[in-house]
Amino acid sequence: MTMIAVHDSSSADTTPFVEQFVDEAVRQAETVGWQAVRLTEVAEALELPMSTVLEAFRDLDAVANAWFRRGWRAMLDEKPDTFADWPERVRIEHCLMAWFDAFAPHRRVTLQMLRTKAHLPHPHTWTPMVFDLSRTVQWLREAAQLEARYGTHRAQVEEVALTSLFLATFAVWATDNSEGHRRTRRFVEKRLEHGERWMKWVPMPFHKTRTPASAML
Repeated sequence: MTMIAVHDSSSADTTPFVEQFVDEAVRQAETVGWQAVRLTEVAEALELPMSTVLEAFRDLDAVANAWFRRGWRAMLDEKPDTFADWPERVRIEHCLMAWFDAFAPHRRVTLQMLRTKAHLPHPHTWTPMVFDLSRTVQWLREAAQLEARYGTHRAQVEEVALTSLFLATFAVWATDNSEGHRRTRRFVEKRLEHGERWMKWVPMPFHKTRTPASAML
């Protein structure tokens, strides 16, 4: 998969109006299903003119995009003061699970959004999903503060590995009904422990001294 530079163009998508509209759309989707949500009905519930809605959302897929940007923000959210000293696999796990935890309260609707995006007769929605996945992985690398610089061989290997991890984790999370998604967390822990062993063979362009995992306990 090619490396794609990350640009934060979501500043206009975090206004109170946008957040309120997305929340109402998801609330309605919990009752009628995502495909049955109508922008006009969401606007009516919020007592908003459609002209205002059109300025922020061209269609329902744009509302879904705003919803998924919350996952990026969750990964990039404020970290503990000692975060930079954590082992890489622990930082990755923390940020990756932040993405999934952001959508856990509305997992069913989130899955419906993705199924709608992936609908084959709609290439205008499923084609951008490939690029959104790459951007998600790039934000994951940024959030986890991975050391390899963009464009290096190490960073490219990390992107491939993290893309595989994200997709595999998503498949587990989609059917995980355990409390607190314990099954998903265990899956991520095991995959990262395994990945940590073989990633040691991939050369780093430079190194920093890390606090050992025992220092976190």
